[in-house]
Amino acid sequence: MRVDAQRNRDHLLAVAGPVVAERGIDVSMRDIARRAGVGLATLLRHFPTREALLEGLLHASFGDLTTRASELETAHTAEDALAFWVRDCVAWTTEYRGVTVLMAAAIEDPESALHASCVTLRAAGARLLARAQAAGTARDDLDGDDLFALMAMLAWAGDQPALAPRADHLFDLVTSAVLTRADGDRGTGARRAI
Repeated sequence: MRVDAQRNRDHLLAVAGPVVAERGIDVSMRDIARRAGVGLATLLRHFPTREALLEGLLHASFGDLTTRASELETAHTAEDALAFWVRDCVAWTTEYRGVTVLMAAAIEDPESALHASCVTLRAAGARLLARAQAAGTARDDLDGDDLFALMAMLAWAGDQPALAPRADHLFDLVTSAVLTRADGDRGTGARRAI
């Protein structure tokens, strides 16, 4: 990509990020172009669909969360690593109101611009879940798809103004349902730390 084209793309993303965070994923592409000081055609040349724009905005975050999974895997117990990572993912998804709905759809749609990133994120979670299952600290009847769905549900709840005050409590309930302790103690570890 030419330097000026990359600069234009970066400018569009820099403007779009705060607009999407403020107004949600349904914000008009025309409004984003207007705020960026470009025509709609210019925005669409760089990002032909809303999903392409969101993928551009979210790409680095997906990578960061995948890297974070690896870091947690080496620095914490299997139980703590899984709980910390799920907490990080849920917190991140609330940054862009409504993105959870798109991610849930994209994971099943190979044609979606977000599909590859969502699949990578799901795989990172599945790896942490499998590690916790092997350690005997997570239910063995869950898989990566279930974990991704649970994270989407928690993120959706946190995105709803009426439910947001209950988000931490709901997270603790779901975490308690997913994580088990070999010694039967449900009040220790990552759930208390997060």
